[in-house]
Amino acid sequence: MDSIQAIILAIIEGITEFLPISSTGHMIIASSFMGIDNDNFTKLFEVNIQFGAIISVIVLYWKRFVQSLQFYYKLIYAFLPAAVIGFLLNDYIDILLESVIVVAIMLVLGGIVLIFIDKVFEGKEQHDEVSYGTALKIGFFQCIAMIPGVSRSAASIIGGMTQGLTRKSSAEFSFFLAVPTMFAASAYKMLKAYLDETLSFSSEEIQLLVIGNVVAFLVALAAIKFFISYLQKYGFKVFGYYRIVVGLIILLLVALGYDLNI
Repeated sequence: MDSIQAIILAIIEGITEFLPISSTGHMIIASSFMGIDNDNFTKLFEVNIQFGAIISVIVLYWKRFVQSLQFYYKLIYAFLPAAVIGFLLNDYIDILLESVIVVAIMLVLGGIVLIFIDKVFEGKEQHDEVSYGTALKIGFFQCIAMIPGVSRSAASIIGGMTQGLTRKSSAEFSFFLAVPTMFAASAYKMLKAYLDETLSFSSEEIQLLVIGNVVAFLVALAAIKFFISYLQKYGFKVFGYYRIVVGLIILLLVALGYDLNI
């Protein structure tokens, strides 16, 4: 991986992390098209640059992070399912992360869901208050995104909407939940690499990690503002169509004999 490839992946991460189109899936696809080796550093890089994206949430919503301890208790409730299930299924998830086909299929299926999801909740009573029970249920929805190609953002937002939250409140809580979830994922990958004695970075790799996190942070700032505004006005449908088109293109390329697996 060179610096240009690192910047491209970081831009993709910053744009897609908080949109319902799957950041992991897009980075897997982009890595495949750019011919980046599927080595330990690449896998670590794709998880680690999420740290830059989560800092953007703290910067934009810093007032919410200093309001009360209840805010953090609810985040803990919502984070617990991913912490437990992610730990138990980590090796299996790593295997799935290597499959572009899995990503493509889930992009299409998730796209179909997003096209119709607004109609499912149309006209139903909505509110902005996140209870402890709601937080826990959103946490279980988030676990669906452990399958590459399933958007963490979409899964948790839809989870909130099933509990009667407005689209805006669901999206914002999804952003907040990303902070402990993505921080833990990044820290766990670093710890695992250290314990496996594969955590030995060259000066060039350290530079790529720094560049990736800075770029992901800056791009995510803009992406969050755009998404909240767009979601309130237009809903999920356009993201659904986008996912389907991308997924079908990938499946077509695979069917034509192109080797897209990393």
